[in-house]
Amino acid sequence: MAERGAGMAADIAEQPDVFSRLLSGPNAEAIGQVAAAVAARRPRHIVFTARGTSDHAALYAAYLAEIRLGIPAGLASPSAVTVFGARPDLRDALVIGVSQSGGSADLVEVVRVARESGAQTLAVTNDPNSPLAGASEMVVNVAAGHERAVAATKTYTAELLALLMLIEGVRAGDGTLPADERRELDRLPGLASALLEDQTAWQLAARYRFAGRMVTTGRGYAYPTARETALKLMETSYLPALSFSGADLLHGPLAMADPDVPVLAVVGNGPGGGAMREVLARLGERRADVVAVGPADVAGSALRIPTPDVDERYAPLLDILPLQRLALALALARGEDPDAPRGLKKVTVTR
Repeated sequence: MAERGAGMAADIAEQPDVFSRLLSGPNAEAIGQVAAAVAARRPRHIVFTARGTSDHAALYAAYLAEIRLGIPAGLASPSAVTVFGARPDLRDALVIGVSQSGGSADLVEVVRVARESGAQTLAVTNDPNSPLAGASEMVVNVAAGHERAVAATKTYTAELLALLMLIEGVRAGDGTLPADERRELDRLPGLASALLEDQTAWQLAARYRFAGRMVTTGRGYAYPTARETALKLMETSYLPALSFSGADLLHGPLAMADPDVPVLAVVGNGPGGGAMREVLARLGERRADVVAVGPADVAGSALRIPTPDVDERYAPLLDILPLQRLALALALARGEDPDAPRGLKKVTVTR
């Protein structure tokens, strides 16, 4: 019998190789070609449709689109199409379906309806032969390979990198990444490998083994990381985890912060991280048990999970790695099997 958590551990460990594979010739060229096709159509807005972990990757891409491209972006509500029968006019839009399996029927329907209305459509998926890919004009294969555990890890970061390469390629106009950008991206596999050697996550698992609930928070590019962390904790450890943007945390939920509720705060060295410093100061006033995830110590936090000092655009691809390991370690410490969470399947069918 396989050791508990062995599948998830192996998936997490493969992420540096997944980064290298996506950045290599054929995969990078394919993403560049799609980016050039998107740039040629000059979409006026971008709509993402996704569920679960992929929804968090899509949220990251929405931040990228608005900040880097200056194009309004948002996440679709699939039920508007599949349950309520809405047929939105998306003629000037780029509609991107993001799904590891590409098998979610509601996402396929959203893309199909969008394409019929005249939208440019794209599937970002780990299965280029999936129904989602078949419903879309264009496909980006995230090339993560088979994922052993039910909880998505390497497919998530592969989606992040593929979406980053896509949007930066659109920004360039011809799909070719600028030389300085390419140099930074080429550092990711090495940075990821070094980060996965750090043992802080295992130490924190012992500290929080008996926690009753957790809060995760971040702003800007870090907010999707906070949301994905909360999901991983819930689906592997069955630990209630609430995720808030740093701004929303100050609007009411701050009242629940106290020494018995651990807070995982993703704090980078850019504008988003700067905006989080007030949040941590307020949490410190309430004597909350705060763990900062980032490259530097932050006032108001008692502990830190160290991550590389990179541009905030790239940080989500790295910051999530020790948090995935924390979810794995915490599940094992609580006697659970993170490879096969109860009640969950790899492909969830929704409508």
